[in-house]
Amino acid sequence: MKFGFYTLGCKVNLFETQALMQQAQARGHEICTHDADAFIINTCSVTAISDHKNLRAFHKIRRENPHAIIAACGCFAQTEPDKLQASGEINLICGTSARSEVIALCEDAVQGRFPHDLDKFRYPGRSYEVLPAGVPAGRTRALLKVEDGCDNYCTYCIIPYARGHVRSMPMDTAVSEAIRLSEAAVQEIVVTGIEISSYGRDLPGQPSLLDLIVQLCQAVPHTYIRLGSLEPRTIDENFCQSLAAYKNLRPHFHLSLQSGCDSTLARMKRRYTTAFFAERCEQLRTYFPDCSITTDLIVGFPGETDAEFEQTLQFIQQCQFSDMHVFPYSVRPGTPAASMPMPISDAEKSVRATKAKSIAAQMSADYRSRFIGRTLNVLFEHSVNGSDVWSGHSDFCFSVQAAHPAISKNKQLPVQITGLTESGLSGKICL
Repeated sequence: MKFGFYTLGCKVNLFETQALMQQAQARGHEICTHDADAFIINTCSVTAISDHKNLRAFHKIRRENPHAIIAACGCFAQTEPDKLQASGEINLICGTSARSEVIALCEDAVQGRFPHDLDKFRYPGRSYEVLPAGVPAGRTRALLKVEDGCDNYCTYCIIPYARGHVRSMPMDTAVSEAIRLSEAAVQEIVVTGIEISSYGRDLPGQPSLLDLIVQLCQAVPHTYIRLGSLEPRTIDENFCQSLAAYKNLRPHFHLSLQSGCDSTLARMKRRYTTAFFAERCEQLRTYFPDCSITTDLIVGFPGETDAEFEQTLQFIQQCQFSDMHVFPYSVRPGTPAASMPMPISDAEKSVRATKAKSIAAQMSADYRSRFIGRTLNVLFEHSVNGSDVWSGHSDFCFSVQAAHPAISKNKQLPVQITGLTESGLSGKICL
């Protein structure tokens, strides 16, 4: 059989798709991009824009694969099965559970055998489903999902309803997976999950995320470890001091902010203050000099006044993030924020997003500029548009471009930084 795959959304979805692709290949199937016998779409529902992207993807894939069995899994399939059914493009709606059975489900459907009951695919699991990490062809980096679900229930977020409660991969399994990836010549492992800061709370003995990362750094000392998105509560003196000892931990920390105004944070149910957040940034910079601290920001949350938005702009400049993802608030039906008073118009959200993105771009340029004249180790990944210029990532996780005959994929070389690109740096090889 020929299987096609399409992924929308976050790194967790990408990990799960890669695991399914690996499973399909192990069962003797060919991976293709069109004229598939079965096509699996991994959906996202984090914003209203994500919902529209899902529907457009359904139409496109059905048009390109008119005779295929199309299965939808992921968060949008979990939260909006009626919309998927109404699209008329989807044969199987699977949700966020029992991913390991989706390939077999598609095999049966191609043979005309459809299940009578899909309930087990439509409810978040009660225990962690271990999916082996895929090694993407031609990639230097691999994802390692160690956690699923979220118990925070921020007022704007639909993901806890789609993914269920926190479930964690056993630590020995995570370590074994990291060793397997390292032995497959993966140079960097990105530890990801829906809310990895809650890792271990459901496991015997309740190991912490710090416990896990220490074990991973020790198990694969010659492979880089990079952390996915963290909640600010994760960062404390012990966390910083313990991890600073490991040179294979990438000094890049993505701390979810969402707002730089305390009253807005309270309405979001984020459970920290701006003072607490700023203190965590300073702790990271004390132990990891020049570390990259990135974040997410929601603008136009219900009730966000002009004064509150200005507070946010002042706060993000105080934090001096190296990069920032800015999102206009998007209503998620069924969440508490969806019924909050004083909604902000789309036009005003757009204006605020533009202002925040402008500040973010300047902060990013300021941060990257400090590396001009310095020499950084760069792990090269691919050529830029087929040219002689190659791009890779430094310890600080922004892209670096250079040209030299010695450059090849998956090779690490020293680069003297000479200037800025649109979102990274450029330089020359030091040999």
